[in-house]
Amino acid sequence: MTSPRRLLTAGTLVAGLTLAGCTSDGGQEERTPEDVLAAAKTALDETSGVRIALATEKLPAKVDGILSATGVGTHDPAFEGDLTISTGGITADVPVVAAQGKVFAKLPFTTEFVEVDPAAYAAPDPAALMETEGGLSSLLTSAEGIEEGEQVRSGEDVLASYSGTVPGDTVAAIIPSANADSDFDARFTVDDEDRLREAVLTGPFYPQAGDVTYTIGFEEYDTSADITVP
Repeated sequence: MTSPRRLLTAGTLVAGLTLAGCTSDGGQEERTPEDVLAAAKTALDETSGVRIALATEKLPAKVDGILSATGVGTHDPAFEGDLTISTGGITADVPVVAAQGKVFAKLPFTTEFVEVDPAAYAAPDPAALMETEGGLSSLLTSAEGIEEGEQVRSGEDVLASYSGTVPGDTVAAIIPSANADSDFDARFTVDDEDRLREAVLTGPFYPQAGDVTYTIGFEEYDTSADITVP
């Protein structure tokens, strides 16, 4: 017959093991901010496609660059959408398709797509935004000094927020004109399904210019799109 003392010891052990995997409020073991951002990277890397919206309110004077980009990115990798660029003091909307390692754009005052070099417009290869190494998701696991902030509301959703810095070489892999030797301030918001909903980056994106802030939004995870070159 098992003694009461042995039953008590066994019960204490089971209770201890159970509590070790839970928080004080009975939930699952708490994750660090780094854990959450790593999970958000996985969610972005594994989605079939997502709608991306990148924008800045303004560029420094006499700077040629990208004002906004909206479209669908997939892990082919490929992208189809529109860029708004500022060059030579002129703002232009440019439809873009990036697939199979090439970028095509319908330039202002033209009616057909032509192959272009996005670097000539101080813009990234849109398809590269979805790369699992060196793409937008890399911002999440390259971030340093991550701190959890207050929750924020987006419509009916309540999102967790995190702030830190991202090394310039990670940012420059996405937007080539960024200063690879400088750190960029970063803020991320993540929903309760570990999906990155927004990333805000501030820093020296363009040579000999002040800091610029880009906001990058992510919506419609698991989007499917068959994107081919024109």
